[in-house]
Amino acid sequence: MSTRTQTTDARLALDWLLRLCDVDSTSGREAEVVPALFAILREAGADKVELQPLGDGRCNVLATWGKPRLLFSTHLDTVPPYIPPTVREGAVWGRGTCDAKGQIVAQLSAIQRLQAEGLGGFAWLGVAGEETDSQGATQALAFKAPLAGCVALINGEPTELKLAAGQRGVEHWCLRCVGRSAHSGSPELGSSATWTLIDWLTRLRAEELPQDPNLGPEIWNLGLLRGGEATNVVSSHASADLLARTVPGTRFREALEATRPAEGLVERRLAEPWDQYPEIPGFQQAPMPFGSDAPQLRALIADRTVVLVGPGSISVAHTAEEHLRLDDLQAGVDLLVELGRHFLAKGKSGGKARKRLVSAS
Repeated sequence: MSTRTQTTDARLALDWLLRLCDVDSTSGREAEVVPALFAILREAGADKVELQPLGDGRCNVLATWGKPRLLFSTHLDTVPPYIPPTVREGAVWGRGTCDAKGQIVAQLSAIQRLQAEGLGGFAWLGVAGEETDSQGATQALAFKAPLAGCVALINGEPTELKLAAGQRGVEHWCLRCVGRSAHSGSPELGSSATWTLIDWLTRLRAEELPQDPNLGPEIWNLGLLRGGEATNVVSSHASADLLARTVPGTRFREALEATRPAEGLVERRLAEPWDQYPEIPGFQQAPMPFGSDAPQLRALIADRTVVLVGPGSISVAHTAEEHLRLDDLQAGVDLLVELGRHFLAKGKSGGKARKRLVSAS
């Protein structure tokens, strides 16, 4: 590829990234990005673009180039709060730059490059709700028939250009405690739900959880903590929302029950399985500390071949410092082009990549 072509491609990629990040598509508002996305897909030469409405401002988008043989995918939603994009220090800063609008740009740029090499048969899938309930990934399985000819899925997340060896599972748990209200001057007449919950969480922190040699330790995060009615009232209710990252041999549910007080209630609101992904010869692999839609979306591929990879770092995703370096974006395009060549050659020859298909699903 000539230097002039590389410069043109880089400018186009920057333009696409800014146009996508200019739109607030935080979870629940994915449809807001559709006009900009449809325009970009047309510029990328898509033959067909299909919208799958999910209701309440949410949707999935499927674009195809010819008869699909290779599927690229990532998510349309971002975490709040929305941060508009700025360009400085050789990077684009703002919400979604690496998680995951930069993945969209890298994937569409790779499709263009592969087509310029004379290769064809691509699909690109953007899904809603990856950051919340994975509703988009669940509903996207309706596209299985038109994608039946695809030999692999390349799912985009910020992995620092390393192929994910796997990912821990994700479980959202809501813990609730009930107490008895009383005047704060006479706390002995009541029972504080907040203190009961805090004691529960303290015991849970002391529980020993398993560690997997490929996926790392099982961990959990206290995301939300609520309790009480007023500063001068003994609290009659308290709740906490936890997000656990589970591994094979998980005992998080058992830990919750072992530490649960009599006044405590437990509700699981989300459960996504841990998963492990194929080893692709010649490509560096590493475990990832985050979840993705890859475990659900790999069902779109007949033999479940999936790769989780993309430019950017999860260390800045979901933070006020989220950004994607422009040279990293271009390196991501290069990597996706190499993967595309690999999988399209595999599809042509009928060979299969060496796999480690261990899954809890």
